Amino acid sequence: MPNPLPRPLAELRIRRLTPGDLVACADLCEDRGWPRDEHRWGLLLAAGTGYGIDDPEGGGGLIATCVVTSYGPRLAAIGMLLVAGSHARQGLGQRLMRHVIDGTDGASLILYATSEGRPLYEQLGFKAVGRTERVTGPFRRTDDGGCAVDIRPATADDLRALVRLDTDVFGSDRTHVLARLPAYADHLRVAEDDGELVGYAASWPSAGTQVIGPLIAPDSLTARALVASLAEVTDLPLRADLDARHTELLSGLKECGLRAVSETTVMTCGIPDLPGDWTRRYAPLTVAMG
Repeated sequence: MPNPLPRPLAELRIRRLTPGDLVACADLCEDRGWPRDEHRWGLLLAAGTGYGIDDPEGGGGLIATCVVTSYGPRLAAIGMLLVAGSHARQGLGQRLMRHVIDGTDGASLILYATSEGRPLYEQLGFKAVGRTERVTGPFRRTDDGGCAVDIRPATADDLRALVRLDTDVFGSDRTHVLARLPAYADHLRVAEDDGELVGYAASWPSAGTQVIGPLIAPDSLTARALVASLAEVTDLPLRADLDARHTELLSGLKECGLRAVSETTVMTCGIPDLPGDWTRRYAPLTVAMG
């Protein structure tokens, strides 16, 4: 069992975060050695609900954060659980997680865990159901294997079909997130087969890389073609968190110059696996949102 919280920390108030906390959230990321990523924090706080604990020493800082993104009443994703180094191993992470879980009213939960965070999540009832592999590096185009679908920039007219496809693949309606995607992403591509939208991918900036996500496609050839299309419009190295079961795409991207740098464990609570169709779900928008 963890040691009891020192009384002053146990009494610190957990509050809702607002867009005004964006810089403080980025500061906490930097404190923990993560990229500041204010761009992603802006999306998280707009599409999800952030929780935080203020620094008891004042100054407007935060000593802990967590974000929950709800997908209807029955599913929610948890991410960005961070505790300042000065307050680590004092039970704040567990307290904040319990508060967030209690606030989801019994919804099934998903999250992507680092090796450091996994023991806490297991203690709270989460089970490992898979893993992702992060690959990154400059993209070197090679033979795409003869992808037969059309890849083109998305337009406003594609949004309705894109949401329908995403709901089918993700297993829940993410309209409130996807409606923000055109403004959030630098580039958004769709894949069409005989006039039917069968896949899509976006790219957005983070810490000197261009992140690919979401990535949804009917097969690995189409997924690779979507990545190649996004690589053509940036000089930055690419980065993607790919479902490790998609070995064909992982091998193909490594042939194109990307390399594996880390892994996360996919965990759920209340459901035996991620909902939807994993065979077409290659990468999340961000591991912080499921």
